[in-house]
Amino acid sequence: MKNCFITIIIFLLSQSLQAQGHKTVSGEIEFFSSAPVEDIQAVNNAPTGLFNEQTGSLAFLVPIKAFQFPKSLMQEHFNDKFMESHTYPEATFEGKLSGYDRERSGSQEAFAEGNLTIHGQTNKVRVPGNVNFKSDQIIMAAVFPVKLEDYDIQIPKVLFYNIAEEVEVRVKFVFEKTDR
Repeated sequence: MKNCFITIIIFLLSQSLQAQGHKTVSGEIEFFSSAPVEDIQAVNNAPTGLFNEQTGSLAFLVPIKAFQFPKSLMQEHFNDKFMESHTYPEATFEGKLSGYDRERSGSQEAFAEGNLTIHGQTNKVRVPGNVNFKSDQIIMAAVFPVKLEDYDIQIPKVLFYNIAEEVEVRVKFVFEKTDR
């Protein structure tokens, strides 16, 4: 049911895009957890997104199982024990990008504000970042912390020293205009 709801939101947002509509042509999300026993890092190259340059509307969908780890056991534990990707297969963001001048080319600071849903939990977030307007592309990048407890992600006591309570998330998305 939740997957259907997310699909409907993405579809409706894509239908509302006018001449200023953009979709991702590439995206990367990386997270890093630094804990006393080990560091954990994973990369996801499968997110999709839509952006309306005129209104600032922004939406992303991230398939959880697409995160790649250096060790297969880490990936298995991430999906089965922590993220429960069989139950919560996607993370999403729906909101607005603001603080930028869409008439100005080049790199500028901006921030995304909206609802971030991870592991079935939704929180309002405000993420500072950078938006770069090039001739035919818009590139967005940000680095921000995510507290696991805010998204009801439990760390077993036995792994307390292996996994940080807060992870650093890095995102980079490249958008191009949607076909008309």
